Amino acid sequence: MSVTKGNLSINSENILPIIKKWLYSDRDIFVRELVSNGCDAITKLNRLAGMGEADLAEDERFSVRVVLDKEARTIRFIDNGIGMTDEEIQKYINQIAFSGAADFVQKYKTDAEGAEIIGHFGLGFYSAFMAAERVEIDTLSYQPGAVAARWICDGGIEFEIGPSDRTVRGTEITLHIAEDSQDFLEDYKLRQTLRKYCGFLPTEIYFENVATAKDPEKPEEPINDPAPLWMRKPADCTDEDYKKFFHKLFVDFSEPLFWIHLNADYPFRMKGILYFPKLKHELDSIEGQVKLFSNQVFVADNIREVIPEFLLLLKGVIDCPDLPLNVSRSFLQNDDTVAKMSGYIIRKVADKLTSLATGERDEYNKYWDDINQFIKYGCVREEDFYDKCKNAILYKTTGGDYLTLPEYLARNEAKAGRKVIYADNEQGQSQYAKLFAAQGIDCALLTSRLDVPFITAVERKEDGISFTRIDAELNESVKEDDDQDYEALITLFKLALGEGDDDAKIEIEAAALKDADIPAIILQSEEARRTREMMKMYGMPPGMDFGDNNMGEKLVLNKSNPATRALLESAGGTNAQVAAKFIYDIAKLSHRQLDGAALEGFVARSNEMLKAFIGG
Repeated sequence: MSVTKGNLSINSENILPIIKKWLYSDRDIFVRELVSNGCDAITKLNRLAGMGEADLAEDERFSVRVVLDKEARTIRFIDNGIGMTDEEIQKYINQIAFSGAADFVQKYKTDAEGAEIIGHFGLGFYSAFMAAERVEIDTLSYQPGAVAARWICDGGIEFEIGPSDRTVRGTEITLHIAEDSQDFLEDYKLRQTLRKYCGFLPTEIYFENVATAKDPEKPEEPINDPAPLWMRKPADCTDEDYKKFFHKLFVDFSEPLFWIHLNADYPFRMKGILYFPKLKHELDSIEGQVKLFSNQVFVADNIREVIPEFLLLLKGVIDCPDLPLNVSRSFLQNDDTVAKMSGYIIRKVADKLTSLATGERDEYNKYWDDINQFIKYGCVREEDFYDKCKNAILYKTTGGDYLTLPEYLARNEAKAGRKVIYADNEQGQSQYAKLFAAQGIDCALLTSRLDVPFITAVERKEDGISFTRIDAELNESVKEDDDQDYEALITLFKLALGEGDDDAKIEIEAAALKDADIPAIILQSEEARRTREMMKMYGMPPGMDFGDNNMGEKLVLNKSNPATRALLESAGGTNAQVAAKFIYDIAKLSHRQLDGAALEGFVARSNEMLKAFIGG
């Protein structure tokens, strides 16, 4: 073979696709591309052998080896695949616009198998120059009588092709690492990158470090898992398999609650596993980790264009062979197949939740505290998701039950109508809960930050259903009384609360509550509270739309309570105003947290009341 020199063929017709589709943002992507090319070369050879166009030994073992030599400052990518002739190098490497994989698929085109070629050899190969100042290819084609060839390029448009001393079929690509990429010569860095991108490639991948390898020709074990769990049929996977894979993939040794195995062949191909992890606290639900693969090659974490945003709260893996490895986000946003994939994932998740809620209710109830944040977030973000999984949405009650919305209404409708009475602070609102429990009404517990937009979403979707916080109304907590005049006591409270601006504006009334243990209670209408919260959210000054009451609150004095009755009888006493304000403090503590000044006043009044009690 004579030595040939020339210039790489780059023109406006083939440079634009490179810029558009192959502009790499991550420097380490060259590892993925070159290993994928090696796997492609092996796939091609196996395909030809299956068609009777290539001869293989019965005990042939295929692999891609990545060899690090820090002292020589090289990284070698070696495969025993199809190899190339010098003419193929000219076509697939020098003429950058052509793709070896694309040409191969076109020649041996079948829908089922041709699309399994991972990369695009010509374009992906040039990612090598992201880390290398010089690249060499030594290759020997599978074709009988083929002559080994060597290609050398220093990163410009000039190249050299000549004979190679390679004697075995396949390709070896040697990268002479540039000064600004020395970090890839570190064992840990290169090994970590290989595991990141190539941990589940379908061909065995071996990593060797010349400085530490005992026998470079016989690596001990591959660094990848060529047959990951998501590529198997769900019927062939055990619960233990799913748990072990979860631990391995995420280095997370907690137990996942349950999982969904995705397996679609039409109108697109998709496999994967989505795990519902157990949350340690509410902040865990901010973001999970869903890994996107293409033909077992890692693409990226949490691609929102393919995976609906709310599903990113989960952990898992999705493999979409129909997506190219280096696809732009604008392409994903405008691709119909991607939209269908997203819809499919949403439907499968909703189906799984509904199946558990109806078929394994006792177990599902146990999951609810951990998964409700994810489901509620999904309902807020995706209206279709609510429609698909509304029968799997539970409401935990103050009585400890887990009820669907129809179940809650059936239990409470006679006394609460089409309202869901809820508490957002189980401990702080326990007095209110007692009042409703006495009426036989279970209150739903909606205590997270997500519940505020969630209940708004449900009200929008469910005609005639409304949510009312537990402190918005008394319902049937009031009983008939002797109509004893409490105007003097109301006047006393107005005088006692006149010291503070907000306190002075609160509306005061008296009623006989069925629970005699409560001296007073504060109510705030649902509408007023939501408006106030919205104004606070947007930084608006509170309160101008509530007339004389900045807070939209009402203080209800309990005529049935002995302390309130005693205070009425001694309304003109020395400590009457202190006692009135102390009762108001107690009511506020059950309604909301006291701020600094209010808490200070409460402590001072507690001391006064204690002195009066001891002195008495």
